Amino acid sequence: MRLLLLFYPWLELLSLIQLGIETSAMVPLLWVLAMFMLGAALIKRVGTASVLRLREAQQSGVLQQSLFLDDVAVAVAALLLMIPGLISDFFAVVVLIGPLRRFLARLLTGKLASQSSASSRHNSASASASASASAPGGSNFRSSGVYEGEYQDISEDLSQGGEGAASQGELPRDP
Repeated sequence: MRLLLLFYPWLELLSLIQLGIETSAMVPLLWVLAMFMLGAALIKRVGTASVLRLREAQQSGVLQQSLFLDDVAVAVAALLLMIPGLISDFFAVVVLIGPLRRFLARLLTGKLASQSSASSRHNSASASASASASAPGGSNFRSSGVYEGEYQDISEDLSQGGEGAASQGELPRDP
């Protein structure tokens, strides 16, 4: 994955150079400019449309999550269009095609859900095993990370010279 991130800008540059070799030098320049303008126009359209939908949802009291997910997908596609290169433009078109985007999302979320459920089962099993091993008597004890207790502010006692044990440098003991 790291190698892909390292080589991605170079692949984008190579795709533009190859387009220039196959056509002329002006075609890649015009392509990058046109895709940037198209991406900026898409972001502007999605922004105003989502604000209008949010107002309508606020007035009607019904929020449709699928509409906002489509808006986010179009915004991601617009950002991909604004990145110079043909590979990012291809992925932008894939994201813009609704049925293909939803199919890929189901495919990826299915894989991610199965991986996350397997890892969560593994993490919970190892956490319960370590908790039962460390708990006295082997009970199934889990720490929630919240600790309760009481405290007493002794800074006033120490700043005024204190009395008894506090003046000798020792902390007062709880009765």
